[in-house]
Amino acid sequence: MRLYRFVSFFLLFATSALRAQPQPTAAGVLEAIQRVNDHWQTTNPTHGRAFWDNAAYHTGNMEAYFLTKNDAYRAYSEAWAEHNEWKGAKSDDKASWKYSYGETDDYVLFGDWQICFQTYIDLYTLKPVPERITRAKEVMSYEMSTDRNDYWWWADGLYMVMPVMTKLYKLTGDKQYLEKLHEYFTYANSIMYDRDAKLYYRDAKYVYPKHKSANGQKDFWARGDGWVFAGLAKVLNDLPKNDPHHAEYVAKFTGMAEAILPAQQADGYWTRSMLDPAHAPGPETSGTAFFTYGLLWGINNGYLDKKTYLPAAQKGWTYLSTVALQSDGAVGYVQPIGEKAIPGQVVNAKSTTNFGVGAFLLAGCEMYRFLEKKGVSKRK
Repeated sequence: MRLYRFVSFFLLFATSALRAQPQPTAAGVLEAIQRVNDHWQTTNPTHGRAFWDNAAYHTGNMEAYFLTKNDAYRAYSEAWAEHNEWKGAKSDDKASWKYSYGETDDYVLFGDWQICFQTYIDLYTLKPVPERITRAKEVMSYEMSTDRNDYWWWADGLYMVMPVMTKLYKLTGDKQYLEKLHEYFTYANSIMYDRDAKLYYRDAKYVYPKHKSANGQKDFWARGDGWVFAGLAKVLNDLPKNDPHHAEYVAKFTGMAEAILPAQQADGYWTRSMLDPAHAPGPETSGTAFFTYGLLWGINNGYLDKKTYLPAAQKGWTYLSTVALQSDGAVGYVQPIGEKAIPGQVVNAKSTTNFGVGAFLLAGCEMYRFLEKKGVSKRK
């Protein structure tokens, strides 16, 4: 009841503030998407490994391609995939495959090396050449054949791999992908999900009260919860509505939306420690972009009430497009690679990353779709 009253108050405040904000247009949002992505690709012409940070950018880039049909975007991701031989970690010795944290080629079962499969599958749907998904199917089939269920032991992993499972199901019709999706998700919930707060700790070592924020509160890392919220949106996008666990995924998604709403700051961003803004104050773009994406996706697809959630989504986009977005197309205020909110860590307009750009693109694409549905496309 207390959270409900807080949300109701926040909604009244946000709706009033929103009336004073300049309203985005589809043309303006599209220009921002293209400016950001063109800047990233121009300033990063060479392709890196298939690890999570690069791969997270490509999930946003492919979304931008599907929206704009700009073939340069598709070609950029395809060149990256070819550079990495359509693989994540490249070891072929299954006996050595690991899934704890690791950046070498034997960590094939670690989700940070599996997010690349999302883009490979997307590219396969455009041109169904078997080699594009051979490794993805090999790795996930082997993983599902084991008796382990603890593969997703950190919040980020839910974005990295859950959509791989639903995409492969959609491609193959093999229900084992959905069965194992739920089995692994159930394990993740057992160690990271806070039923009262309806949010996720980054991993088990951050669970309250074993770990507390600087001011003694529960410490929910915004980017970590952003990964989960965006991952759930991607799962629901491909999950059959008659799946026996569909309602559970919807409940987690809508519960997170309810919890995310009152944690938004007046200027539209979310702080790195969601419920303790003073722990690491100031704007942060990656978490904000994932939340904005998830809220807009939920509205666009009928899972979230427009009247309740649109003010927060629009405030999030206003922050992303007027504060995070720099004049040259760079995306600033992205917390560097890490796993928690760090008091005193400098995050400023020059703080940018590949995955932050990917998150911005996801949010922009959903904002554009919302405005197109609404018919706000003529004015810039």
